[in-house]
Amino acid sequence: MKKIIAAFDGLKYSQSTASYAIQLAKEAGAHLVGIFLDDFTYHSYLLRGGSYKKVLKLKLEGDEQDQLTRHLSTESFEKSCQNAGVNYTVHHDRSLAVQELLHESIYADLLIVDKTESLNQQKEDLPVNFIKYVLADAQCPVLIVPSKFKSIEKIVLLYDGSPSSVFAIKMFSYLLPDLKKLPAEVVSVRDEDLNHHLPDDHLMKEFMKRHFPDAEYKVMNGDAEPLIIQYLKGRKQNELLVLGAYHRSVISRVFKSSMADKLMRQLKTPLFIAHT
Repeated sequence: MKKIIAAFDGLKYSQSTASYAIQLAKEAGAHLVGIFLDDFTYHSYLLRGGSYKKVLKLKLEGDEQDQLTRHLSTESFEKSCQNAGVNYTVHHDRSLAVQELLHESIYADLLIVDKTESLNQQKEDLPVNFIKYVLADAQCPVLIVPSKFKSIEKIVLLYDGSPSSVFAIKMFSYLLPDLKKLPAEVVSVRDEDLNHHLPDDHLMKEFMKRHFPDAEYKVMNGDAEPLIIQYLKGRKQNELLVLGAYHRSVISRVFKSSMADKLMRQLKTPLFIAHT
């Protein structure tokens, strides 16, 4: 049985994360762990100036409200899992959120998290810093999900010929085999002066026949980032994108970290990201 972990800010509960995690755990027959990041440094309230007695009173009231909000978030997750018949556990991690989640990822097969999850009172532009840190150092593949849940209807596999892009496809195939029944498309971009064949065309198609035998192929020539975003924007099907190489020390020639950043900003689609 696989282990899927889903990360939650209990003060701003992501129903989308819960919906994606429960659906995928149910399809994969996986055990789902809800990781509630109750970071002791993070609160919903701000303390302003005033007497010590007044500030202390506001803090105690704020802590009590935060505790209730976190309890209701946990309760909502548990009820959703029970209604879906999913095997689940809840963890409350009360130390520094990023460190706790990265440690949890060592013992997980897949991590699911909302792309807007910041564990921060201040609004941040995408990708938020919390997600950047998680993607760079997670010890398992990560599924970044949009804030609104939509059932997945198609898989798009981004491939540039690098080992990391193939590794991401392998990990997706192994971890979520039930999604392989959906239509799949391999998208690749080559330099202007190269041909329209996939990198390592024969080897890649031989590999794909064993994992996604009915996959379609799209090869374009030019600058990868704008071409891919333009190609994927405005599509009618709800797609999931698979890509590799979001790592500080392992950056693919084509699908480098900024590619994932731009996909998060411009597309409302889940991203399955894995690095070696």
